[in-house]
Amino acid sequence: MSYQTALNQYIKATNTHNFDQVEKLLHANVVYWFTNKSCTTMEEIRAFFEKAWDTIKEEVYSAKDVQWIAVDEHTATCLYTFHYEGYMNGEFISGSGRATNVFVKEEGQWKLIHEHLSR
Repeated sequence: MSYQTALNQYIKATNTHNFDQVEKLLHANVVYWFTNKSCTTMEEIRAFFEKAWDTIKEEVYSAKDVQWIAVDEHTATCLYTFHYEGYMNGEFISGSGRATNVFVKEEGQWKLIHEHLSR
């Protein structure tokens, strides 16, 4: 699997709204930085994802204008604009922001080790 495929699989897993699918693609030491919170344990990350999925029903998350800014045989870092849409309190909403993802390759597999999202 390439690092590009790892990003695509991560987006696809996010859209399952099943954290067990997302977790398979995360490094054991993953760190998330969100606009209003940082998560450094798998339990915190799971809780954040599940709260977001509960808040925005039928959410669809996507990445546009992906730029791979640093790549070598063990690490790959990309920037992109994230988009989301879904239903909050019964009303359709959508939005976007900036993202940075860092992947590391261990035992032949690319895993997400850092994500930074901001509006």
